[in-house]
This record gives sequence, structure tokens and C-alpha cells, in this order.
Amino acid sequence: MTQRICHISIDDSALPAPTPEIEQERKVAIFDLLEDNSFTLPPHETRAVPGGPYRLQLAIREKRLVFDIQTEDEQPAAEFHLSLGPFRQVVKDYFQICESYFDAVKRLPPSQIEAIDMARRGIHNEGARVLQERLEGKADVDIDTARRLFTLICVLHFGA
Repeated sequence: MTQRICHISIDDSALPAPTPEIEQERKVAIFDLLEDNSFTLPPHETRAVPGGPYRLQLAIREKRLVFDIQTEDEQPAAEFHLSLGPFRQVVKDYFQICESYFDAVKRLPPSQIEAIDMARRGIHNEGARVLQERLEGKADVDIDTARRLFTLICVLHFGA
């Protein structure tokens, strides 16, 4: 399949080092994303859009989320900047529930961990939905790809 991401990098050079938990979330999200994703650049009225697979670099620059997209052979394909504002609350909620989850895993019975994990998945789905809305007209992603990208946005948000 060519409408996918074949490589992903995160420009976190201007951010503090992530915690071990954040670093683990990032590694898992990148692995899962590269294993299975759907990413398409829609047709553009003023220029041809190169086909995939794509290389994606995520960064935060000037308080904006930057998607820098290249073709597999590293030719520029697209770049867009998204305001972080619409993500702030859902990222904050996600970090709070993740903190509760990591704490619960250490000391609570499975039934309580499961309840917290269900809430965590719900907030994660909300973040993915917000991302899909923000990407409308710029890139088309399925819900699983949006969920994994949202995890990476949270990792970037952590340091921003």
C-alpha cells in the first residue's frame, strides 16, 4: 500500500528529555504506526500531490504543531502547521488519566485498573477525533492512525 507513512521522526531538539514512561509511549506509538497506518494527501487544486509512501516529521515550532511530509525518496510533499489550542484540554486530560493509570497499575486491583484504562481509551479516542478534524483537507487518516499520531502529539506536548 502506498498511501501510508513509511518513516516517522520527531523533532524534539528544543524540548526537555522525556520521562521513561513518555519515551516508552513514543516508541510503542511509532512501532505501531509504522506497522499499520493509512495516510493520504488529498488532491490539491493548485499543484500535483505526490503519492506515498511518506516520511513524516512532527515538531512544535512557534507554538504550532508542524507536519513536514516528504516522499519516500525525501522529496518535499507537504507541510502544514496546526494550532495547538484545540489539543490543549484533551492532551491535559490524557496526561492526567495516564498518570492515574500508571499509578493504579502499581497498587490497585485489575477491576479498578480496567475502569481507568477504559477512560484513558475514551480520552485517546477524543484526541484522535480532534486530530482528524484538524487534518481535514490536509491529510486523510483512519482512526487507528489518528490515535497513534495523537500519542506522538502528546509526547511533543509533554515537552512544549
